[in-house]
Amino acid sequence: MNFDFSDEQVMLRKAVRSFVDHEIMPNIGEWDAKGHFDQQTLKKLAGLGLMGVCIPETYGGSGMDYNSLAIVCEELERGDTAFRTAVSVHTGLNSMTLLQWATESQKQKYLVPQARGEKIGAFGLTEPAAGSDVAALQTTATLDGDHYVLNGQKTWISLCDVADHFLVFAYTDKSKKHHGISCFIVERTYEGFSSKATKGKLGIRAGNTGELFFDQMKVPKENLLGDEGDGFKIAMSALDSGRFTVAAGACGQIMACLEASVEYCHERKTFGKEIGKHQLVQQMIAKMEAGLHMSRLLVYRAGALKNKGVRNTRETSLAKWQACDFANQAADDAVQIHGAYGYSNEYPVERYLRNSKAPVIYEGTREIHTIMQAEYVLGYRKDKPLSQMLPAWEG
Repeated sequence: MNFDFSDEQVMLRKAVRSFVDHEIMPNIGEWDAKGHFDQQTLKKLAGLGLMGVCIPETYGGSGMDYNSLAIVCEELERGDTAFRTAVSVHTGLNSMTLLQWATESQKQKYLVPQARGEKIGAFGLTEPAAGSDVAALQTTATLDGDHYVLNGQKTWISLCDVADHFLVFAYTDKSKKHHGISCFIVERTYEGFSSKATKGKLGIRAGNTGELFFDQMKVPKENLLGDEGDGFKIAMSALDSGRFTVAAGACGQIMACLEASVEYCHERKTFGKEIGKHQLVQQMIAKMEAGLHMSRLLVYRAGALKNKGVRNTRETSLAKWQACDFANQAADDAVQIHGAYGYSNEYPVERYLRNSKAPVIYEGTREIHTIMQAEYVLGYRKDKPLSQMLPAWEG
């Protein structure tokens, strides 16, 4: 095992950290308070080659490995969850899925401009009555000549008002249950498409999240991703990539909580000494440190498997579950360390706590991942080979 980062990865971390310190940190308080998603920040990330960091250069990306994507997500979430989410959805859920499942013509038309950051991609799976129970989705796609006609609704879709391209899942044959789900590449400009942002979120207020609507929307037949009935497999493999980025981002949130708490521990004095001298405060700091390093080990282990082209559903699930739980606990402890000040936006930790809740729900709740891990251990769950695997890193 090699736990060292390459020189290229070290430089990447420094570059993203500098970007976060100069472009996100000075503005995020205002963006969060106003519920403003700053699209210019995405354009700047694209200018740095970060919207396609792990996509091969032949398809417009930077050609770095999958753990480089983890580094980007970790450092972005140190700034705010909204921007890690944008990269998670654009790169993890959409572009990496195209890399895995798309035809060459689909890659040239959609993956290349996304990897360059010229177009933004998103992912449409969740519906009002279909979250963890994917087979309960109601969106349908009916073949009519050289088009499929889509009708339905998606909810809790990140980048709903921003993305140019969406991967949308719909039933082409309900009688086959989850084997009758198919996946389509949808463009925002298609007639019958509309979107609407969701307001009043607990956290990730600087992100764009909302609903998609399809009203007799025609999608060209050539925009079917994979074959009819492949949708469920495509969705699950996409979640392997998305969950990986969420877990990496959780490491960044723990890091942010730790940095803010250590700084405050040295600033604040009670009973004649820095609060960092109090053992129960030290206990919370120690838990953050342990959670950060355990989470990183799980994340980068999953990334190493991705680099080899090995299926990693089990390992990625474990990383997502544990890292997000550790981040949620770290944010709660960070507020506790800050005391009453942690309850106000004078310090960033209240934002960290609000932001930390969503990742323990989306892309598989902690309960879903708990069941998955138990079923792996008990032998009830085994991962079958996929007809299309995420390509190994060729570096």
